Amino acid sequence: MPPRQPSLPEGTDHVVRGASGSSKTDTGKSGSTGNGGFVATADDAKGTDRLVSQVRDHVTSLRGTATERLRGFADGGKGRATGMLDEVSEVIKEAARSVDERLGEDYGRYAHQAADAVAGFSGRVREKSVDDLIDDTREFVRKSPAVAIGIAAVAGFALMRVIKTGFDDTRGRSGGKA
Repeated sequence: MPPRQPSLPEGTDHVVRGASGSSKTDTGKSGSTGNGGFVATADDAKGTDRLVSQVRDHVTSLRGTATERLRGFADGGKGRATGMLDEVSEVIKEAARSVDERLGEDYGRYAHQAADAVAGFSGRVREKSVDDLIDDTREFVRKSPAVAIGIAAVAGFALMRVIKTGFDDTRGRSGGKA
């Protein structure tokens, strides 16, 4: 059984004269099949190599641009996350002061330690580059994959709750119409 020829996309069921970029015509000269179709020549191979090189350069350029944008987004996200951690630390410190006043410094000490831990973590994140954070995350996942999966599951659940709450709030403000 002969091998099947792949089907051509819609509108490409015949060879268009001159589409190969070759200047040779259907006159029996090299590069012509005599029936309007073209075969590859040395000039075509150079053109193909040039085209492949241009595509490769364009892909490299796009990859560089995408990498720069992702780093920008990651840096912005890191800044927002450290700001949020600082706010959480301040809330915990306020709660610790309240516990100090109501229950005594012995109980408030734990809340102060928690606030200091959150502030310290925020400072460490702020000092590291995005690449360092990614490397640290990879190392953590390699060392403790079960913990990493658990954290990812909890984070996913929390994210879905936040999104669902946002949708519910939007529906409530629009009079129940979604």
